Amino acid sequence: MPTAVSSSPQDSSNSLDCLLIKDIELVDIFKRTRSSLHSLASHKYPNEMLIYYGYIGCAPMYPTVAISLRTLASYRQSHRTCPRFGIQAQCKTLAFLHNIPYCLYLNTQFSVAYDIYLEILHCVQQRLQAPLGRDTPNWRLLNSCPACFYKLRDEPKLEFDWLISIDGNNSLKRWDSTIYGNTPCVDSRWARSDYWVEPKAVDRFQNEVRAHDIASHVDDWQDEPVEANPSQSFSCVDRWQNAGPETRKKMFSVFDESGIFIVACRHRFVLVACDMLRSGELAKYPLALIDKLLGVYGPNGGCAYNIGCAFSKTLSNSSLASQVDNLGF
Repeated sequence: MPTAVSSSPQDSSNSLDCLLIKDIELVDIFKRTRSSLHSLASHKYPNEMLIYYGYIGCAPMYPTVAISLRTLASYRQSHRTCPRFGIQAQCKTLAFLHNIPYCLYLNTQFSVAYDIYLEILHCVQQRLQAPLGRDTPNWRLLNSCPACFYKLRDEPKLEFDWLISIDGNNSLKRWDSTIYGNTPCVDSRWARSDYWVEPKAVDRFQNEVRAHDIASHVDDWQDEPVEANPSQSFSCVDRWQNAGPETRKKMFSVFDESGIFIVACRHRFVLVACDMLRSGELAKYPLALIDKLLGVYGPNGGCAYNIGCAFSKTLSNSSLASQVDNLGF
């Protein structure tokens, strides 16, 4: 990687046609320096020159601060392994390492550079997918787990062609921005990933539980009527506590997002997920995800769920019932 060079009158006279960034602050993991950088003849923009030296500027045209690519790459991996480690914590860490006072504006500078870094990675990834033949619909779902979805010649027939486990997690809560009387903060961004099922697709199943739908539009498995002599496969519906009443399943209205609901294969590869919005673990979430997977993986699938008995009744009474029967799910 090229190193920064200091400016001098001789350098300036010999590089009149080239860009020159004077006295820019370069932030690396263990050092923070001020330097002047000279561009190549092909460079037209400041950030084009900065990335040549291994940095991304915190402004598009006139950057005064630039953060090194390896600092951004290091934070990306730290955040992936520990999502709670946010940008503020990273900036405080850098401030301690550089022996400078921490200031709030450092968060903004780092956030701008990090967004551009992620955008670059995304564009590179997209350009690589097409030559590799990985840009077809549902390619990731069909190739996530070789053990589950790759078929070998003369492979013995298994009881299930594909097997998943599903469950919700209500630990990833996010406060509603209006709870303290603030102006609603609408985030129109959406993750550019096929892991996530959109809320619109989930809401198609919000009234699938018919027993209580007309009365209160509440989606809760406990409201399903229980037969007097239930069959053996549904014998635990009325005593399995995870499918408890709405007072225990419904989340407080103070949360805009109350958690996530995921699907994983039996080898623990996450296949799809969706956000649980302003509610607890409702039936619409697994119904929407199973609808997605049935369309991708087809027949002879199986599902493990900690309230599988109650959910089996919900599934058989939903709009997916005929599809589930035809595909042997």
